[in-house]
Amino acid sequence: MPRMTGKRALLEQLIADGTTRIFGNPGTTEQGFMDILQEYPQIEFMLALHEGVAVCMADAYARLTRRPSFVELHIAPGLGNALGMMHNARVGKTPMVVYAGQSPSGVLFQEPHLSGPLVEMAKPIAKWSYQVEHAHDVPRVLRRAFKIAAEPPAGPVFLSLPMDVLDEEAEMDLAPTTYVSWRTRPDLDGLRAAADLLAKAKGPMLMVGDTVNASGAQEEAVALAEAIGSPIFECYASEYNVPSSHPLNLGSVNFVTPGDIRNTLKDCDVLMVVGAPLFQMIFPDPDRGVLAPGTKVVQLDSYTHEIGKNVRPDVGLLGDPKAGLAELTELIQQRQSTSERNDAKDRRQKAEERVAASRESYWNAAKRNWDASPISAPRLMHELKQVLPENYLVFSEGITNSRHVEMAIAPDEPGRLVKVRGGGIGPGLPGSLGAALAMPDKKVIGVCSDGAAMYSITALWTAAHHKIPVTFVMLGNAAYRILKLNMVEYLGAGAKGRKFVGMDLTDPDLRFDKMAEAMGVPGIRVEQPADLAGALKEAVSRTDGPSLVDVALESPIPMPR
Repeated sequence: MPRMTGKRALLEQLIADGTTRIFGNPGTTEQGFMDILQEYPQIEFMLALHEGVAVCMADAYARLTRRPSFVELHIAPGLGNALGMMHNARVGKTPMVVYAGQSPSGVLFQEPHLSGPLVEMAKPIAKWSYQVEHAHDVPRVLRRAFKIAAEPPAGPVFLSLPMDVLDEEAEMDLAPTTYVSWRTRPDLDGLRAAADLLAKAKGPMLMVGDTVNASGAQEEAVALAEAIGSPIFECYASEYNVPSSHPLNLGSVNFVTPGDIRNTLKDCDVLMVVGAPLFQMIFPDPDRGVLAPGTKVVQLDSYTHEIGKNVRPDVGLLGDPKAGLAELTELIQQRQSTSERNDAKDRRQKAEERVAASRESYWNAAKRNWDASPISAPRLMHELKQVLPENYLVFSEGITNSRHVEMAIAPDEPGRLVKVRGGGIGPGLPGSLGAALAMPDKKVIGVCSDGAAMYSITALWTAAHHKIPVTFVMLGNAAYRILKLNMVEYLGAGAKGRKFVGMDLTDPDLRFDKMAEAMGVPGIRVEQPADLAGALKEAVSRTDGPSLVDVALESPIPMPR
């Protein structure tokens, strides 16, 4: 085995695993690591000016490459800065290995300046958190970290690496990481029990989540819905799980409080849930469930923790959604009588009529303020869709405008629309950069909310510094609108006459066109709908670096009468 320093072994192991980019913000305890990087030009260091920005870039990069990304942070304060965005990676199940330098192990007892309990800080967020004590363990620890990060449920792993461990020499065992093959077939008896329920259902519904995309099970999900005549909907999802134009696709349902989900499921007698949490709401109802009495539940996921976590399923299936759905649909078709098959066809027709009516209602409402100023969100998203090139990918942190993004972009294939996930705001700007680095053949457009963008505004500098050709579309509604909407939900009828304290981003106004220019990104301000098409076309056409369109957007808040 070759003899080398821990820091060289770290780089050699990353190369053995095919790593070509490191996302980070350097500090004093990482000096040895940063110095040796110059000897490995095949690895590019993506410089972020805040640790949260580095994690967000790495999050999007890992989601789209489907490989664990690698992040460098600076000791306790840097890890603290990053934990909020590592939370997003944990909730979103993004594979990521995060490294922070630690003070030399021989002096940790003295509590050196900036040092801290790194392993303990990361434990509540990370799948695995560990401090390396010996140089010879560096390659093995890194392989274990990459394996743990990638296996279901994927998520962030944290490693603390003291300076002296990286400087120490030892014989090193270098080899590529062996990953777990997780595509297991669900139990046949369980599939038969699920098929029995779904074949006889009178009002079945299909709820899908991001594990469908991870498994590549979009076609199988659609085939199941068609076989049982079921509408398809998403509650908490951020990936391409079902074609937008499919006539059974109801789209997303609001998951802030149980009301909208209850209304969606009021006539459902069997709910089939694939790769989605049941239910992940902002304000759950502790006294009353979401499902109507008597509703049966079938749940299929590759992550056992989600099965039966909050809602007890009648049938819980652990396994690969792609294989499981294909076999389940076949079993259902074998069990359906002629009358049940005809009933499924009738249900499908009614479900398609329901979906068509929902879409028509949306567009009728959207057209009412089409020419308004400030600009309406549906108008902005429509104009954006018109200027997108054939090779586009939209990375969206639309938050309160997510519905408008989905309706306008309406993807019918993977790699067109990716939404942020996890709940911590700020990934829009840096996540767009990570997406562009992961998919260099795509023109990436980042749809970013103004309040969220201020959490990661330095990503604009990173975009200019690395000449990443992303177009940012800023949704400037001058408010934390999601908080206002949630406040109205919280107060109910009592919201009338109340003020929104600390939720307006005015006095002074945020001008993203000027902030962008100050960080080397060409910016355009748009305040009239007639100017949208030209400004968006100009910005999207840039290929030599980033650009930004700052749009003065409407901010309607429906108040109780």
